[in-house]
Amino acid sequence: MKIATWNVNGIRAREAQLREWLAAERPDAVCLQEIKAKPEQIPELLFESEGYWCYWHGAGGYSGVALHLSKQLCEARPVFGHPAFDLETRIVTADVGDLTLASVYVPNGGKDYGAKLRFLEALGSWAGELSQAGRRLVLCGDLNVALTDRDVHPKELKAGVVGQREDERALMHRLIGNGLVDVGRALDPDNDGLFTWWAPWRNLRQRNIGWRIDYILASASLKPTECVVRAAVGTSDHAPVVATFG
Repeated sequence: MKIATWNVNGIRAREAQLREWLAAERPDAVCLQEIKAKPEQIPELLFESEGYWCYWHGAGGYSGVALHLSKQLCEARPVFGHPAFDLETRIVTADVGDLTLASVYVPNGGKDYGAKLRFLEALGSWAGELSQAGRRLVLCGDLNVALTDRDVHPKELKAGVVGQREDERALMHRLIGNGLVDVGRALDPDNDGLFTWWAPWRNLRQRNIGWRIDYILASASLKPTECVVRAAVGTSDHAPVVATFG
């Protein structure tokens, strides 16, 4: 099973790039963030992408997520839903057997840091409830937190900056503590250049001066075998992350 996540930073601006990437990658599950569009604004060729059950959860030019599942993975259209703590169209989920998949876009926190902490706390509680119920989980998306200092290029490390604060990192560790594996870091533990987001100036992406804030978190029983950052894909300030399981 191949699962991919990408903060596209505007689906209408990235339509052709997304279609090209999906044709080449062919993941079984596709999680998108920051689509910045209402469902009726999604380009026709993407709204029901060939071979996928598609769900778009957006409210306009801000935020928004999507979750697409291969029809080979699910014979019938799955039931898509949103936990009670969803706000600003930031999370969509679907169940496939005993597995729950989630596409998540955590608030940046720059304008309302408290809202970010509340969302992360609720996300952790929700993941814990699923674990206690015996469900497996793959949670993908832009979580807007660099888990450790290693997940930020030394030139980008700034004490107290949002995204690197200890209280938000603690909530991330609590989330992962619900039986989840940080797949990217687990499979590439010694890579000091493992980043997924680069500020769009001074050629930071080309110089790989970035942050790792896009994650695939998965129940340990799923046994990931590969996780890669597709740093050359697209013109979003984020790169896709793709993991293979089993």
